[in-house]
Amino acid sequence: MRVASAESGLPEARIAGERARTIGQLRLFARVVREGAWIDARIDPAMPDRQPLPRPDLRMRRVALGPVAVFGASNFPLAFSVAGGDTASALAAGCPVVVKAHSAHPGTSELVGRAVQAAVRACGLPDGVFALLFDAGFEVGSALVSHASIKAVGFTGSRAGGLALVALSAARAEPIPVYAEMSSVNPVFVLPAAMAARGQQLARDYVDSLTLGAGQFCTNPGLLFALKGAQLDAFVATAVDALSAKPCGVMLTGGIAAAYAKGVESLSKIDGAQVAARGTSSDDAAGWRGQPALFSVDAEHLLAQPALTHEVFGPSSVVIACDSVAQMIEVARRLEGQLTATLQIDPDDYALVQPLVGVLARKAGRVLANAFPTGVEVADAMVHGGPYPATSDSRTTSVGTAAIERFLRPVCYQGLPQALLPDALRDGNPLAIARRIDGKLQLAS
Repeated sequence: MRVASAESGLPEARIAGERARTIGQLRLFARVVREGAWIDARIDPAMPDRQPLPRPDLRMRRVALGPVAVFGASNFPLAFSVAGGDTASALAAGCPVVVKAHSAHPGTSELVGRAVQAAVRACGLPDGVFALLFDAGFEVGSALVSHASIKAVGFTGSRAGGLALVALSAARAEPIPVYAEMSSVNPVFVLPAAMAARGQQLARDYVDSLTLGAGQFCTNPGLLFALKGAQLDAFVATAVDALSAKPCGVMLTGGIAAAYAKGVESLSKIDGAQVAARGTSSDDAAGWRGQPALFSVDAEHLLAQPALTHEVFGPSSVVIACDSVAQMIEVARRLEGQLTATLQIDPDDYALVQPLVGVLARKAGRVLANAFPTGVEVADAMVHGGPYPATSDSRTTSVGTAAIERFLRPVCYQGLPQALLPDALRDGNPLAIARRIDGKLQLAS
């Protein structure tokens, strides 16, 4: 924990929580492997007497794609890095993994990599099941994605980085899938009844969420929408007081700190955007500090200035004043794809918000009610993905047990004798897994 904290600037308590999350992910996928449902075994027995044509014996299962390249993330030195979710789900699918360590935490990556290697040896697995590479630039990562043996890529980082990997994949003789989690502003929509009932507390919770971990979460709430009026004015006043007291947080790298400062400066120059508040300043110029920032704007200016909706990775957010719920819905339709979208609602808001729920389900991978998006539970039903540019493939998730599906492909065996079939598809179900037989699901015995 000391090494990870020193390299990332994250407090040891955060690292301890992340370590528990990482172990939990590994155990979760161990359970998935043992249960066997990921194999998706299906058997359609032969029907030789069917008219007008007989049906052959058809059996399908999912198999591993092959070796996977995983890129460690800067903001999660454990949970999204060497032994993180991409590695865990790829190994569970049966794919060897080659990890490109993030240059921001090489010592942490080495320690975790050695632990994984020790586990590989203890389980009697081949050495090639796991490998760890280091690079301070882009050469090793580019060569890794371009290598003919790599069959898929897992990445968490910037939009520019993710799109560069997608381009490398597309340029290969054999293009491969790149599962890149890239950028999201995670809009929050506060409906009238919720604002009236608990606006002051929502303002404080909002500021806590956007400044958590110096705002360096991919689910940081970068936009908040509410209706114009005295209640929104009171909300903003409370948020200003809360954010003004927030200190400059330590950013993960010098590059991230510089990009954040540039992003905040760009926001402040956009027509119609007002700086509502800044956090406490810092004289530690060499400390990679990020000063929290809160902006306000009306919906008309937001629609005219799309740059206001672009991600600024760090503790900044924009409050948008809307004329009506209908305008709120119209703005939601114009947003890019997101990892999350949040509703703050009370029962009196339900009729108003129903059309917005449908819009947000098309825009985001996770729709929340009466919470804030920072924090991604590791669970079967979790989706951490979303339409572009949140990810490069909206059909997938990088958190939750469905993450294993990224690294599998279906294979059908037609007419093969029992002796040549994989165990998952043999009569008698030797693996005792759930299977779909002639269209009917049969649970594991």
